[in-house]
Amino acid sequence: MERKLAAILAADVAGFSRLVGADEEGTLSVLRSLHTSIIEPLIREHRGRIVKFMGDGLLVEFQSAVDAVRCAVDWQTRLASCGNENALAFRIGINLGDIVVDRDDILGDGVNIAARLEGLADPGGIALSDMVFQNVRAKLGLEFHDDGLHTLKNIETPVRVWKWVNSASAATKAQVPLPLPGKPSIAVLAFDNMSNDPSQEYFCDGVVEDLITELSKYHWLMVIARNTTFTFKGASVDVKDIGRQLGVRYVMEGSIRKSGDRVRITAQMVDAVSGSHVWAERYDREVADVFALQDEITQAVAGAIQPTLISAEADRARRTPPENMVAWDYAVRGRWHVLRLTQEDNAIAQTLLRTGLKHDPEHVPLLAFLSFGLINAVFFGWSSDPVAWITEARELAEKAAALDENDVWVQCALGLCQFIAKQPGEAVGHLRKAIELNPSFALGHGYLALQLAYAGHPEEAIQEAETAIRLSPRDPELFHFYVAVGTAHFVAGRYEDAVEWAERSVCERPAVPGSLRLLASSLAHQGASERAMQVFSQLREISPAISAAGIRNVIHFGNSADLERYISGLKRAGLPD
Repeated sequence: MERKLAAILAADVAGFSRLVGADEEGTLSVLRSLHTSIIEPLIREHRGRIVKFMGDGLLVEFQSAVDAVRCAVDWQTRLASCGNENALAFRIGINLGDIVVDRDDILGDGVNIAARLEGLADPGGIALSDMVFQNVRAKLGLEFHDDGLHTLKNIETPVRVWKWVNSASAATKAQVPLPLPGKPSIAVLAFDNMSNDPSQEYFCDGVVEDLITELSKYHWLMVIARNTTFTFKGASVDVKDIGRQLGVRYVMEGSIRKSGDRVRITAQMVDAVSGSHVWAERYDREVADVFALQDEITQAVAGAIQPTLISAEADRARRTPPENMVAWDYAVRGRWHVLRLTQEDNAIAQTLLRTGLKHDPEHVPLLAFLSFGLINAVFFGWSSDPVAWITEARELAEKAAALDENDVWVQCALGLCQFIAKQPGEAVGHLRKAIELNPSFALGHGYLALQLAYAGHPEEAIQEAETAIRLSPRDPELFHFYVAVGTAHFVAGRYEDAVEWAERSVCERPAVPGSLRLLASSLAHQGASERAMQVFSQLREISPAISAAGIRNVIHFGNSADLERYISGLKRAGLPD
C-alpha cells in the first residue's frame, strides 16, 4: 500500500431508486448513455482516473483539485443542457486529502469525506470541502457559497462545506416564498459559539433552545421550530432569504462567548422583510445566572415585537432553574443526541441522560428525554429488549409528569408511551395537551397527526400534519409528518395520495420501516403489484423478521378493518403470516 495526496470526486444520481422503480430499463439506458457520451470523456479530458463504479455512482481520482472541480462543473453544465428527457440529476462531492492506494482501489478519510460531501450536494450541484475551496477559489472564476460546518458520519472533525449549484439546473429554481402568517412570527437561529472551544457548542445550543421554548409559550407569536432553524447553523446566511424561506417577519441571531464562570451573549433581531434592525443587546452575566438571562432576553424580544400584546396576552411562565448546572448540562447534550435520530446518537443520549440522573434523579428534562429516547429506540428497532424499554420509558415519563405535568416533552413522551401501548385515546389526549402548552411545538402537531390518522380521523390528521410542516418546513423529522399524511389518505382509501406522501417520507429518510410499510401496502392496493414487491424487498432488508403477527403487535388502528386492509396490502407485496 502507498499513501498520497489526491483530489477525490464522488458522484451519484439523485433519487435513483425512485427513478428505477418507475422505469428501470429506461433509467439504466439513460445512465449508460450519459456515461458513454458525456461523463467518461470529460473525466479523461480532465486527467481523472475512474477508480470504481458503484451502482448509480462512481469514484474518481484526480492529481489536481482544479482539474477535479473543472471536470465537475463541465459535467453538471453539460447534463443540465441535455433536457429532462435525456439527463439525470447527479450530486457531486469533492475532497482533497490523504488517501491509501490498495492496488486499484483507494481508501481512507480523504475518500470517506468525498462520499459524505456527495450526500450534501444538491441535485445538479457540487459540494466541496474547505481544502478544495482554498485551492481553487482564485483560479477558476466560479462562485461558491459557504454552507457552514458539517459534522460528517464517522469523521471526527467537522468539515466546512462550500457549494456550487448549476444555475441552469431545475433544482435551483427560486422557491416560492412562504406567506407571512396573520400574527407576529420569528425564527431564532443557532447562536455562534465564540469560545474557540467545540465542547461548548452544546451550551450555546441549549441557551437558544430554551429561548425558543420560552417564546413558543406566547400563543400570539408563531415561532419556527429549532429543528428547522438549526439547519442554517454555521452557514453564511441572508436574513431576508431566511424570512422568505420560512415565512417569518423577524429573524433573531447572535453569539455566545463563555469564559470561566462568565458568559457574554450578544443578540439582534432583524425585520426580514425590510432588512432593518429592530433590536440589539449585549448581556454579560455569571453563568449561574443564565436562566434569569434567558428570561431577560425573551422579554426584550417579545417587547420589541409587540408591547401591547405582551401586556394584554402574555402570561410569563418562568422556568425554575435546576438546583445544579451539572444536570442541566447533561440534559442539553442528551436532548441534542436524541433529536438526531440515529442509533449511535440514541445510545450516546441514553448514556448522557442516565449519568445526569445520578446527579439529580428528579430533573424533569432528563427524565422526559430519556423516556423519549427509549421509545424512539423501540420504534426504530434499536432496542435489545422492547418490553423492558417500554416499561422503563413509561415509568420515567410518569415520574416526570408527577414533577411537572406542564412540560411539553413530558406530555409528548407520555403520548408516545400510550401509543405503543395501544391506547390511542390517551395518546391523543397527551399530545393535545402538549400543543396547548406550546402551540408552536411542531413535533407535537406531527405526532398528533399520526395518532389521529391511526384512530380514523384522516382529515383532522392532515390538518395537524400541515401545521407541523408549516411550523418546521426543514425539520429532520419531516418523514414523520409525511407518513402521517400518507396514513390519513390510506385510511380514507385514497391510495394514490397515500403513495405520493409515503414516497416523500422515504425520500426524506429511506430506511424507516413505517414509511416503507405504508408505501408497499398502498402500492399493492393501487394495483402496482411489482413495485409493491420491490419496496417490500427493501423493507425486508431492514426488518428481516417482519411478519403479519409482528405488525399486529406494534401497529394499531381505531378501526380493525383498516388494520386488516393495511396488512392485506403488505401480504400482496410478500409479507408472511
